[in-house]
Amino acid sequence: MPHAPLPLARRTLLGAGMLVPLAALAACSDPVSSSTAAAAKASDGGGDAAAAGTIDTSGTQERIRSTVDEAIAATVPAAIRERGSLIVGSITGGTPPLVFLADDNTTTIGAEPDIAQLVADKLGLDFDLRLTSWDSWPLSLEGGDFDVVHANVGINAQRLEKFDFASYRAAFMTFLVSKGSDLDLGTPESISGRTIAVGSGTNQERILTEWNTQLTSAGSAPAELKNYSSDADVLLALGAGRIDAYFAPLATMTYVATTRDDVETQGKVDAGWPQSTLVAATVVRGSGLAEPYAAAINALMAEGTYQQVLERWHLSAEALTESTVHTKENP
Repeated sequence: MPHAPLPLARRTLLGAGMLVPLAALAACSDPVSSSTAAAAKASDGGGDAAAAGTIDTSGTQERIRSTVDEAIAATVPAAIRERGSLIVGSITGGTPPLVFLADDNTTTIGAEPDIAQLVADKLGLDFDLRLTSWDSWPLSLEGGDFDVVHANVGINAQRLEKFDFASYRAAFMTFLVSKGSDLDLGTPESISGRTIAVGSGTNQERILTEWNTQLTSAGSAPAELKNYSSDADVLLALGAGRIDAYFAPLATMTYVATTRDDVETQGKVDAGWPQSTLVAATVVRGSGLAEPYAAAINALMAEGTYQQVLERWHLSAEALTESTVHTKENP
């Protein structure tokens, strides 16, 4: 890890950051701040993802596409079928590799728009991507600005009061550590006495705080939790040995580890710990879209295009084998 300050990103990526307080509805799947992308693509100690041939961020790549399934398309709510397009809401700016701006500073790329494009294809609809902020998506969805939101949204009881869901990815947290670390992190016992960076007010901080409570009750030393103002500062602290690890969403930390040669991920913790949770396409409760949406995702899984998208963005560790509908009545 370099000890010098990391260069700034070539673009400003706006998201409801992992290092800021959660939005009112935020739960298991917190978007990550822009500095993760900046640090990941830093030239000292990291390297350019496109140049390394690991993840293509050029914006020139074509999306993986599918074909219409007429039987599933016929079950889409009439208003959407008549309009002929699927209006998809996602988050402005960037949460690589989920949704972010390509190197041209214009093209929106990532796993979220790629999966939504595939579903639109399967439903026989044009793909209409519209961006909003993390704080605004719930009201925008309820207000009819979108048919569906793809924004790394995790299913929880609070959201089920207002929305229905079609699952498409698991949600995990992980520890980012220096390359070659043998800490074997991933359980409450493994963090005893360690110094762990974590975003203030985030779900991952909740998990570590509960783990510390368990450790203290068992007579073991708790971990020291540290908050930093940016992800770049976290990586500097990790390289300097001031912290042992950084606990954050698996998807974004996999991106960092893929685009750098001095860090790696360690351990996998369900984002809903101690329960499990899923990331899902989010639609208005009772809209009738969740069922055809899940059917489309299952068809994409069967044909293999779903897996191609996750492989493209190094997210295969969060792949599901089936999409299911989640409602207040059937969570």
